[in-house]
Amino acid sequence: MFTAARMIAALCLSGLAWLGSDYVMGLMPEREHFGMFPYINTLIGFLCGWIIVGPRAGRGTAAAISHGFTGVVAALIWVLLLHSTVEMVDLAMKHRYSGALDAFAAIFEIAVEYGALLLNTGFIMLMVIGAVVTGFLPEIASRHWR
Repeated sequence: MFTAARMIAALCLSGLAWLGSDYVMGLMPEREHFGMFPYINTLIGFLCGWIIVGPRAGRGTAAAISHGFTGVVAALIWVLLLHSTVEMVDLAMKHRYSGALDAFAAIFEIAVEYGALLLNTGFIMLMVIGAVVTGFLPEIASRHWR
């Protein structure tokens, strides 16, 4: 069902995903072409905001903060897994793996490498502040528009 809280949560999390993508692109100066990277992350952020954070709005302030963090962590996990899978497929097309199991295990190895890149103080602070805002704004929207 379409609610204002869902829309606000989706827009907040998609905006946070766009800002996070821009920040990560700054952390990787050796790579110049990112292609659809920010757009895919924004779509994942929108979906996580709509499906995870939005329906849970209206349960109080403490719960709102928790829901914001849940949405951000879920979006980060989906983004890491998706981009790791894409990288694995690119490497598999270059015959870097001896079998399907090696390729499947490489998804998680690549995700850990990408996750280590995200252990940056500025990125973590961006996500923490974004999670709090993403939790509060849908909570306010659910109180004003039912």
